[in-house]
Amino acid sequence: MVAGRFNHNPSGGETCHSIHRKDTENHEVQNLAVPKNLSDPLLIEWVKSAHNPIMTPVNGIDPFFYRDPTTAWQGPNKRWRVIVGSQTDGHGTAILYTSEDFVNWTRSESPLHSSNRTGMWECPDFYPDHYVIGHYDPKTDIYVVNTDFMDSALQLRYDYGKFYASKTFLDSGKKRRVLWAWIEETDSESDDIEKGWSGLRYKHNMRGFCFFLFLFKSFPRTVSIGKSGEQLAQWPIKEIEKLRSEEVNIHDKELKGGSVLEVVGITGSQAEWSQNQASVEGLLGPFGLLVLASKDLTEQTAIFFRIFRSHSKYVVLMSSLRDEVEKTTYGAFVDVDPSSETVSLRSLTSALTNMSASGLRKPSGCQRPKLQIDHSIVESFGGEGVACITARVYPKLATDKEAHLYAFNNGTQSVKISKLSAWSMKEAQFFQYRKEESHFSNYDE
Repeated sequence: MVAGRFNHNPSGGETCHSIHRKDTENHEVQNLAVPKNLSDPLLIEWVKSAHNPIMTPVNGIDPFFYRDPTTAWQGPNKRWRVIVGSQTDGHGTAILYTSEDFVNWTRSESPLHSSNRTGMWECPDFYPDHYVIGHYDPKTDIYVVNTDFMDSALQLRYDYGKFYASKTFLDSGKKRRVLWAWIEETDSESDDIEKGWSGLRYKHNMRGFCFFLFLFKSFPRTVSIGKSGEQLAQWPIKEIEKLRSEEVNIHDKELKGGSVLEVVGITGSQAEWSQNQASVEGLLGPFGLLVLASKDLTEQTAIFFRIFRSHSKYVVLMSSLRDEVEKTTYGAFVDVDPSSETVSLRSLTSALTNMSASGLRKPSGCQRPKLQIDHSIVESFGGEGVACITARVYPKLATDKEAHLYAFNNGTQSVKISKLSAWSMKEAQFFQYRKEESHFSNYDE
């Protein structure tokens, strides 16, 4: 079993890759590998270090929950730091290690952070933003938490749906941090067998070594601090817009209570939409979009807002006629004042759409909701990305060209859509740079 992070040592000019695998006792350990040929721009071949393992689960660390190291970083004293996800005494833990040479690592006396209300912490990430809000002192390696994600009234999360084992990388050229995650499966084993796959991953056997390639994760997202300074905001990266093809726009359209409007002219199974500046008088909702919907609406997935006092509750409802497929309602409160701000949504399915709803009176801001759906995946971004929900949906009727997109308003008050934009999405293109199969040199068969 292999996982890890790529690191570059600018001082020594050596590129390293920290991985984890299971030892002969099936315990998880941390190993090290280096490129065989640094002049290779794709770093195809790697060689294991003779010093392995460089970190082992001792002194109370559960040897079956010890994996997913972060990208290493250097502090003011030039020592390397890295965090390993773990579980100690049943508590989720981020274990901190330091090293001068990237080979000999010392475990910190106390973890960087831990929680007795969670189990194993998969794929911890540590970079200069804050979501478990606090302050890190690089001189002492002490992290002081101001607001834990379990204590926040908003229950701070990257995503409130199927968003698992996320990792980020720094795009220094465009000065942005990009986030990926695995969209996991939770439906029945029998349905997985019928589909022929599970978890958007591919099992690959190479030279006697079996591992999983995650061929498709979530759409890549940028991560930044939201306007409030207390929440992270996520947004699909700009490059996704290159996949847009057919476009449909709706302007100044009133949706009366109980009405439905079909958005025609795009392929609803692979689309992006964005709804913008829908204004109302009085309380409203639920209103939003029906995606992956059949023509007669007997099958549909609803992404909608409903205003509760000074908050918008943003919920994705999964719907499918297939037996034994999980049907779940996901919800998250968006910290928006509808009397002065725009309620917005962007969603992706593989046809792209955007929709926003402006405040009840005197809209002064624009909070765009985005939704992205990719055949079986619906990714939604509410309140300019401060509330994100990813759902797995397996419709039986609303597939391919039979998938339709609708705007709806089930409230008693009318909703005015100032602008709704929708795009069909082209398939992403993959370019093969080399024919050689990448592998680890000198791997123990």
